[in-house]
Amino acid sequence: MYSSRSEAHQHEKRRRKKRFRLLLTVNLMIVGLIVVLIAVWASAEDGGLFHKNNKPQTEESAAAGHSPDPTNSSAGGNSSAEASPEASAAPIETSAADNGNASGADNGGTKEDNSSGQSDPSTTPLGGSSSSGGASGDTVSLAFVGDILLAESVGDMMKQYGDDYPYKEALFHLSEPDLTAANLEYPVTNRGIPAEDKQFVFKGDAGALPALRDSGIDIVTLANNHTLDQGVEGLMDTMTHLNKAGINHVGAGKNDTEAFAPVIKEANGIKVAYIGVSKVVPTGDWKADKNRAGVAETYDTTRTKAAIKKAKEKADLVVVMVHWGIEKAETPEQYQRDFAREYIDSGADLVIGSHPHVLQGFEQYKGKWIAYSLGNFIFSAYPKGATADTGVLNAVCTKSGDCDLKFDPMNNNLAQPKPVDGDKAKTLLDHLTALSFGAKVRGDGTIAAK
Repeated sequence: MYSSRSEAHQHEKRRRKKRFRLLLTVNLMIVGLIVVLIAVWASAEDGGLFHKNNKPQTEESAAAGHSPDPTNSSAGGNSSAEASPEASAAPIETSAADNGNASGADNGGTKEDNSSGQSDPSTTPLGGSSSSGGASGDTVSLAFVGDILLAESVGDMMKQYGDDYPYKEALFHLSEPDLTAANLEYPVTNRGIPAEDKQFVFKGDAGALPALRDSGIDIVTLANNHTLDQGVEGLMDTMTHLNKAGINHVGAGKNDTEAFAPVIKEANGIKVAYIGVSKVVPTGDWKADKNRAGVAETYDTTRTKAAIKKAKEKADLVVVMVHWGIEKAETPEQYQRDFAREYIDSGADLVIGSHPHVLQGFEQYKGKWIAYSLGNFIFSAYPKGATADTGVLNAVCTKSGDCDLKFDPMNNNLAQPKPVDGDKAKTLLDHLTALSFGAKVRGDGTIAAK
């Protein structure tokens, strides 16, 4: 069953793209004028810049500086990184899902580099860099991030600094790709009955969703072990609020048919189907059934494989977002590797994992990529150790399903993922290589089979 994202949202994305291109043009003109003025001034000085005895002078510009990670509990000193200028075409986006995404009436807000990125994959041959993608019309650029919890300590930071605070340093990375997806790990509701016998039970306010949408997030999976923290009532509220905000969702529904149904979105003439499933379900009554609302489970791969095959009949690419594994474990369980292969054998082009709250490695199987866990993205204001390592995974894919991957490394501190470079980036990327199977993460973040 198909549902379209609001025309108003799409118009806003295209308007943003045009504004960024205009901003880029103006900035280049200003830089050019400054260079000319400097050259004129220098040439007037003793011998001048262009004097025949002067050797050519070159200057390497440093990569865009990132604000140092704050080390105290006050976020007030966090300077937000300016979004890099983007040269990309707004994606033409249509969605398909049985969640009946509403028209997104709230979409009047600004979507800064928004567009769940909508980048036009036009220049990067390998791995949709967060600043560009592949050739427009020939490829689609997809981005993925890990777990998002806009409540608890993160909610406290947002109340203090604004709903858009968590995305300020990563905004460009989220909004540049054509489509951006995440794991939303909490119910969006102000009511419900808290789940029993659980160590952590979450809920968050719907007021946080417009900023999430405007950050560039297009689609979220609800197939996880927190979606029903406030019962079926909380789940139904979550889907209603996401629909109203114009954010597509998969992996849960009012019955199993709806929970397993894909959302199909189109960008650059390529249809991408998203499916969400979970192998982490607290109790059996969380599983969606014929007459019961809940999540799509994958303890048995039969339903998931059937959903993949059905989606493949309607879309060019199929992405499976799966909740699995063991929390804090950096190595996937053997069943994760087995399940991923079954998904790919059934027609999946990308398998994107979540739940461990830490990064796990990558693997290629039959030319298709598996990301076992993208860890946390925005989950706590005070993450420790490996739970603070995060990033944005970019995939530039052809219509036939060939994808080039790139990982933009980040560190999360005070509920704000920030890009890292230099030694910090190298350490994180080298660690991902060590965790991967037959794959290497290069110094620029591109991922290749060994």
